[in-house]
Amino acid sequence: MREGNDFGVRRTGARDIALAGVMIATIEAAKLALAFLPNVELVTLLLILYTLTFGRKIVCVIAAFLLLEGCLYGFGLWWIMYAYIWPLIAGLAWMFRRRESVWFWSIFSGTCGLFFGALCSIPYLFIGGVKAMFAWWVAGIPYDLIHCVSNMVLCFLLFAPLKAVLSSLERKRLT
Repeated sequence: MREGNDFGVRRTGARDIALAGVMIATIEAAKLALAFLPNVELVTLLLILYTLTFGRKIVCVIAAFLLLEGCLYGFGLWWIMYAYIWPLIAGLAWMFRRRESVWFWSIFSGTCGLFFGALCSIPYLFIGGVKAMFAWWVAGIPYDLIHCVSNMVLCFLLFAPLKAVLSSLERKRLT
């Protein structure tokens, strides 16, 4: 069992920091590896799996990933979208953490892809009003459909094997 301080809060050790670094690097590498395919990504799946396996550690991982993305590609409007979408996905995954069905997580992941464009259109409400928001969202629906299907397929194929590996790593880390 890990030691905590006098307040019952567990200390963050070198292993936790290294683990966070590996998670961030894996998310970034997976994103870059599939960047040539429009709306095909592993970020959603990895965030789901990391949330289910490592719990609250995902908060720091998402923050660092967002900072890295901003430093690499600039802090544009897309970055603001990521700043609320990725935490939302992790938060929803945490809410449903007791679910173990690959089908459930595949549908969840696909739904995230389907609604990604709608969520990304929110800033346009403040920039150009309801019409701009709606136009931006509708224009991206074909890409949202690709995003939905690719997220579902990737999650269906990779969820169980990745979950098994991550769970094994977490058990070893805690011993």
